[in-house]
Amino acid sequence: MSNAAAPHEPPAPAHLTLAWGVHLFTASGAVLGALALVAVSAGDLAKASLLMLAALLIDSVDGTLARKVRVSEVLPRINGRRLDDIVDYLNFAIVPVVFMLGSGHLLHWSITALPILASAYGFSQEDAKTDDDFFLGWPSYWNVVAIYLWILGVTPAVGTALVVFFSVAVFVPIKYIYPSKLSVLRKTTAAGGMLWGALLTAAIVEPESSSQFHLLELSLLYPAYYLALSFWLGGGRGTRAAT
Repeated sequence: MSNAAAPHEPPAPAHLTLAWGVHLFTASGAVLGALALVAVSAGDLAKASLLMLAALLIDSVDGTLARKVRVSEVLPRINGRRLDDIVDYLNFAIVPVVFMLGSGHLLHWSITALPILASAYGFSQEDAKTDDDFFLGWPSYWNVVAIYLWILGVTPAVGTALVVFFSVAVFVPIKYIYPSKLSVLRKTTAAGGMLWGALLTAAIVEPESSSQFHLLELSLLYPAYYLALSFWLGGGRGTRAAT
C-alpha cells in the first residue's frame, strides 16, 4: 500500500468565484479611497466623507467574508492580509490625512508627516495584531478622526493637538478590540457600528435635520463604547515584541 498523500482536489468553480469575489471586494476599497482623494481635491468634503465611510464598511466585513469562504485555502498564492493592509493604509492614513489638510484642520502641512509615518510604523509591526485578536497600539482610525474634526468644526489648533496625540498613541502598546474577532459582544458591537455609521451618514447628508435630534452627538457614543470595551477586555497595556 502506498503511503503517498492523496493529491488535493482543486476547489470547485463556485468556490473559486466566491474567493476571487472577496478579494475584489477588499480591493474595491482602494477605488473608493482614490475617489475620496478626487472629492477632496474638488472641495467636496461631504462626498469624500461618505466615500471614507463606505470604505470603512468594506473593511469591517471583508475579513469575516474571507474567513467564511476560506480564501487563504482556495487562493493560497494571494496574501489577503497583505492586500487588506495595502488598502487600509490608503484609506485609514493617506486619504484622511489629505482630507484633514484639505479641510483646514491642521496648523501646517508638515503636521501630515506625523500620522503618515506613525501609521506606516503601525501597519508594519509584526505584533500589530496580537495572538488574542487585539490591535496593539492605536489602530490608525484617521478616517474617523478626520470626519469628526470636519463635521464638529474644531479649530486647527485643536485638530493639530489631536493628530499629535493619536500619532503618539500608535506607539503606546495599549490593546484595542478587533471588532470582527471579538469573543464576546461581537453582535452587539457590530450592530452598534452599523448604527454609528448610519448616524454619522445622516449628520453628513442632512446636517440641519440631524441636528434637531442630536444625531452627531449620539454617534460619539460608539467611539466611547469602543474605547471602554477595549480597556475592559484588553486589560489596558500589552507587550511589544523585543526589537
